[in-house]
Amino acid sequence: MIRKKELCPWLIFAGGVLVGTGVAAGFGLSRYMQKHKPMNGDKILERVKKAFLEEGPIEGSWIELTKVPLNKFALKTKAYYGGISRMEEDQLIQYEFIADAYTGSVLDIYRL
Repeated sequence: MIRKKELCPWLIFAGGVLVGTGVAAGFGLSRYMQKHKPMNGDKILERVKKAFLEEGPIEGSWIELTKVPLNKFALKTKAYYGGISRMEEDQLIQYEFIADAYTGSVLDIYRL
């Protein structure tokens, strides 16, 4: 027959293991969701605009808020397309960019 005094440490241990496992699983799931959650396209556009503003004023900007699949060499992700326009030598020059939807990293910028 098991006495209550013998059972209590095992219940405390088992409860601690369950709580610890739950905390670890919650933390892991939270990290996974943050890594695989797409960034807001407006925040990405603000980053790109900030970089362009370091070189001079801009006239306009846009971003397409629909994520599109991007396969470039071994890279497979979803991306946002956007653009910046500014005056250079008295001409309106337009640039387009491609940014990773999950990291916000600019993958390509090209002048039109």
